[in-house]
Amino acid sequence: MFESTIDFIKSTFKTNEFLPLQEPRFIGNEKKYLNECIDSTFVSSVGKFVDKFEKEIAAYTGLKYAIATVNGTSALHISLLLADVQQDDEVITQALTFIATCNAISYCNAKPIFIDVDKDTMGLSPKILKEFLQENTRLEDGKCINKTTGKTIKACVPMHTFGHACRIDEIKDICDEYKIVLVEDAAESLGTTYKGKHTGAFGKLGAISFNGNKIVTSGGGGCIITDDEALAKKAKHMTTTAKIPHKWEFEHDMIAYNYRMPNLNAALLVAQLENLDKYLANKRELATIYKKFFDEQKITFMIEPKESKSNYWLHAVILKDREQRNAFLEATNEKGMMTRPIWVLMNKLEMFKGAQCSNLDNSLWLEDRVVNIPSTVRL
Repeated sequence: MFESTIDFIKSTFKTNEFLPLQEPRFIGNEKKYLNECIDSTFVSSVGKFVDKFEKEIAAYTGLKYAIATVNGTSALHISLLLADVQQDDEVITQALTFIATCNAISYCNAKPIFIDVDKDTMGLSPKILKEFLQENTRLEDGKCINKTTGKTIKACVPMHTFGHACRIDEIKDICDEYKIVLVEDAAESLGTTYKGKHTGAFGKLGAISFNGNKIVTSGGGGCIITDDEALAKKAKHMTTTAKIPHKWEFEHDMIAYNYRMPNLNAALLVAQLENLDKYLANKRELATIYKKFFDEQKITFMIEPKESKSNYWLHAVILKDREQRNAFLEATNEKGMMTRPIWVLMNKLEMFKGAQCSNLDNSLWLEDRVVNIPSTVRL
């Protein structure tokens, strides 16, 4: 049934071999910088490449500060702690997201509330968010109180799904109105802008991932981005075991985390960033090729939402129903072409089954239909 699609995608990548969903490309100074790092002996969490990476990623995203971390989940965890999310607080996010979003909330001993997404962005819906808050909350002493649970809704974490920006400016306005701290999960959206502004730059804090399957990678790796100097300093302190600077004494002033990115990983990432614009252009070109083909096949290809410029990290198609989705997944994977469905909704997972939710009609509709297809930068 899908032979022509498989043939087309494999011919686009000029291969008859196994075709992964997304693999890293190392075409620049990666080996050179890694060797420099090794020769310097500074391979842990201190070194020139960590400092260089932080300056470059802050400049790229248009923010004043970036704090390197070991992965995107740790960046999001620290961001939530900096947003003063505490035990038994509640955090709004979307049900259609990767598990890391909810894990970070859980690390704070907080509880998620799941809000539906918009179909055209696959990201948190500001309309449904506003309706939920109007119906279920009240403002009391500068806090947003959940009328059902009596608990404080402290933060909101929208996610820019597959690198497509959600309506983040509208979400920010709603969060400001309801005294909720906006923390952006921009793990997948390095290089994505919305109304000319980089994702992760709308909230008080943003978290980015550089996992091995991202457009640029440090093997693992992540970072926190912010314009707030005090939060940036605290983030660096909290991710470095809260050690008070001293030439030889080991004194720490709070419970903290060993979350700093090693210099070795940062060296790899600095080299990767040198080719980021080239990778983004390649991804956009592939999106154009895919769009033309799938239009002819009467299959919906996910394109960037209005007023945004997506990085097209993972390309996605929207099939007719779950039955067609499953047939597509089986046919492509049997032929050596990796495809994957979108995530199981978070509220369906055992640990989050008791979470409060809005109506999730759009999320359920997308869960039944969305499939990611090979998205690697072509050489």
